[in-house]
Amino acid sequence: MQSAPIPPNESERLAALASYQLIDTLPEEVYDDITKIASEMCGTPMAMLSLIDADRHWAKSKQGVEVNEFERDLSFCAHAIAHPETPFIVEDLRYDERFSDHPFVTGPSNVIFYAGVPVVDTEGFALGTICVLDHRPRVLPEEKVAALKALAKLVQAHLSLRKVTIELNQTKADLDLARNALAQIKL
Repeated sequence: MQSAPIPPNESERLAALASYQLIDTLPEEVYDDITKIASEMCGTPMAMLSLIDADRHWAKSKQGVEVNEFERDLSFCAHAIAHPETPFIVEDLRYDERFSDHPFVTGPSNVIFYAGVPVVDTEGFALGTICVLDHRPRVLPEEKVAALKALAKLVQAHLSLRKVTIELNQTKADLDLARNALAQIKL
């Protein structure tokens, strides 16, 4: 099993990921809907919206998968974010030298197929992936890959809205502090 390469901009990527305040949050219907669409659209029993932080793979949303997080070294998605401009597809993990002895492939999880599209923010940082997995080998037609790319863009749009909301809430809090300070001065 080969660990994924660390992106050259890793510290900046991690700062960007943290700015969305998404890691370790509760499930959200919008993301669950997106993973459900990915699974149905691709005809796979499993789908995830995964975020890759410094040392773990964390699932913001998942379909057909029990675990919420695991070590980054075990993450197929960590390989996907190393090349954010292209989908990462392995039709049969058993025959790929990077994954043939991977515990998710050889163990009870029996993951054989992986297709992940990086979720890239507006600054160009790959935060994670929208991915589909299966217990059998498969070829994902180009139109399904294009649809996964569209879902990744939809996730990015929701993340952008989330970040704007965070910034607006911070601006409101700062404004409230300033108003209170001004009111104290006027007294």
